[in-house]
Amino acid sequence: MPELPEVEVVRVGLAEHILDRTITAVEVLHPRAVRRHHAGDGDFSAQLLGTTLADACRRGKYLWLPIADSLGGPPMVSLLAHLGMSGQLLVGTRRVADQVHLRVRLRFADDTDLRFVDQRTFGGLSVEPLTPDSTSGHLSPAVPEPIAHIARDPLDPSFDVDEFATRLRRRRTGIKRALLDQGLVSGIGNIYADEALWRARLHYARPTETLNRPTIARVLDAVAAVMREALAQGGTSFDRLYVNVTGQNGYFDRSLDVYGREDRPCHRCGAPIARQPFMNRSSYFCPRCQPLPRRARY
Repeated sequence: MPELPEVEVVRVGLAEHILDRTITAVEVLHPRAVRRHHAGDGDFSAQLLGTTLADACRRGKYLWLPIADSLGGPPMVSLLAHLGMSGQLLVGTRRVADQVHLRVRLRFADDTDLRFVDQRTFGGLSVEPLTPDSTSGHLSPAVPEPIAHIARDPLDPSFDVDEFATRLRRRRTGIKRALLDQGLVSGIGNIYADEALWRARLHYARPTETLNRPTIARVLDAVAAVMREALAQGGTSFDRLYVNVTGQNGYFDRSLDVYGREDRPCHRCGAPIARQPFMNRSSYFCPRCQPLPRRARY
């Protein structure tokens, strides 16, 4: 599933290519793609037709495109997107042939299309009201109502490190499980959790209540660093399902230190990288650099 760097790459592409264009047609080609829009695909199309997308925003792994208010006020609704396992938001011209798994198409007044392509149909689009954001005790407009509970991410200027540290130590769980909790910190998935914990030299089962403030800061620094490096390389692509808005793959997978490298030598100490089952997924780590704590929480 795309994590923060991949979704941010898509957001930047949308901001570059589709803002301030008027939507002249909406085609829903598969009803599952708009299943989160509870009023149905007809209402989804009606709410978007004739509108203009004013911005491209992100919270964790979610994207939203605020819709310009016709009276000149602040946006009140937005087009919310979740890419799921295989969703793609592609910008192109009408001369480009339809993709096999094209689910929704927005046509603009020029010859530009925004296409939602989703092979596995786990992702989706919906039109949602915006609500003032109250995460981390910070009020600022505005986020779509369905994701108002999603925490800020470590790259967000308003991310509150002290509050995060306090909440983390109260969790009584393993550090990786906490990093994957989108209500605690957003945008971190399996890949970047493993990479950050390797950089911080912490085992994924280290109990959160044993972490002091300097150690928590070290973890956050590692998370931010690995995400910035992934962003610079266009994200991580293990297959053709993750692409940016023009259909290009990222290449951060070439720089991964532990994820997917079972039995290969650690880049730091040379010990074979280990893999263990974790939450229906896998955790990759170096047994020498990231020793198992005496009291582990999985």
